[in-house]
Amino acid sequence: MRKILLGLLLPLLLAACGAEPVWAPDAEVQRAAFHFDGPPSITLVTVINTRSNGGAHSGLIIQGSQRVVFDPAGTFKSPNIPERNDVLFGMNPVALDVYLDYHARTNFRVILQEKIVSPAVAEMALRLVSAHGAVPKAFCAQSISGILEQLPGFEGFKVSFYPKKIMAEFARYPGVTRQEINDSNDEDDSTDPRASAERIRVQYQL
Repeated sequence: MRKILLGLLLPLLLAACGAEPVWAPDAEVQRAAFHFDGPPSITLVTVINTRSNGGAHSGLIIQGSQRVVFDPAGTFKSPNIPERNDVLFGMNPVALDVYLDYHARTNFRVILQEKIVSPAVAEMALRLVSAHGAVPKAFCAQSISGILEQLPGFEGFKVSFYPKKIMAEFARYPGVTRQEINDSNDEDDSTDPRASAERIRVQYQL
């Protein structure tokens, strides 16, 4: 189902990891904003290499007055998804599915850990990621754990540079649920992100 939804977005564009500032115009951000009407929550996204079992990337889904993804030093880009310094706006169900599918490949699985929080905590998380600024390469886990340690309900969260360490840390808190996403499509298994983006564009006629 996630594969079919890909066809509703324009081609994904890739950018090199790094701390390059990106600032979408106000009009684009406001137009794309997805107002999630479910319970407020924070979800840690951990991408794990299935060959080495090492942590490859961390992201954070925040569902408050709107749903955004904090994707520090990430390579996921789309012209339909406005970005401000690693914060992705307009994360409706289709966009979120595309984001997760982008990371789940034959050599990578995705772990989602969700924790329901109060509306105030969700809004605080939105403010913190919006004010954080662009994140340098290899600082994804460090930046996310630095955000989490400031939130009520995550007291004592240990900051780390390692995605699997903050995944284990996140699991310590009460009420956390876990979901795993796997992808057995061999065509997703590209070591070149640009080639992967081109495959998606051609396969789904984006």
